[in-house]
Amino acid sequence: MGKVYVLDHPLIQHKLTHIRDKNTGTKEFRELVDEVAMLMAFEITRNLPLTETTIETPVMETKAKMLAGKKIGLVPILRAGLGMVDGMLKLIPAAKVGHVGMYRDPETLEPVEYYIKLPKDISERELIVIDPMLATGGSANDAIASLKKRSAKQIRLMCLIGAPEGVKKIQEEHPDVDIYLAALDEKLDEHAYIIPGLGDAGDRLFGTK
Repeated sequence: MGKVYVLDHPLIQHKLTHIRDKNTGTKEFRELVDEVAMLMAFEITRNLPLTETTIETPVMETKAKMLAGKKIGLVPILRAGLGMVDGMLKLIPAAKVGHVGMYRDPETLEPVEYYIKLPKDISERELIVIDPMLATGGSANDAIASLKKRSAKQIRLMCLIGAPEGVKKIQEEHPDVDIYLAALDEKLDEHAYIIPGLGDAGDRLFGTK
C-alpha cells in the first residue's frame, strides 16, 4: 500500500494557516500556494538519486554531487492544480509538464477526459500528479488511471490538503502511489468539502465563484 507523508515543516504549516484563512485575498492566496508548492517540492525530491562528478573550484579540483538525471514530470489536474506548478518549477526547472482535465458524466458517473497532453516519454519519468485538494479522491484516481493507461509506471500524488476518504480511495485503487500532503484534515461534509479545509481551491486561486 502506498505511504502517506504529511510534510509538517514549520514554514509549510505557517503558510498553510494563511491559505486556510477566509480573509486571505486572491493575490495573497495564489502567492502562498506557490510558496507552499515550492517547499513541498523540496521535501518530495529528498530522495532523488545523485551522481558524482569532478569540477574545478577556484582553489582546486574536487569531486562533487549532482542530480543523476532522473526525469521528472509534473501533471497538474485542471484547473486548480495549475496553481502549484510554478512553485515546483522554481526548484525543478528541467521537469516537463503535462496536463489532465477530467469530469464525471452526471448520468453515467463515469470519468470523462476533456483534455490530456503529456510528455512523450512518460513511461521513463517519475510523475508527480498535483491537485490542491484530495477530497473524495475521484479526480486524482481518474487522473492516475489515465496516466497508467498511457504507460506511466512511477507516479506520486501531491496535494495541499487531504481527507481520510480520499486517501483511502487512492490507497485502495492505486496501492503503488505514495501521497504527499501538507495536512490531513478531519473528514468530508455532506457536500464533499474537506473539513476544516480551505474552501474551493480553484475559486480562491482564480477569483471565481
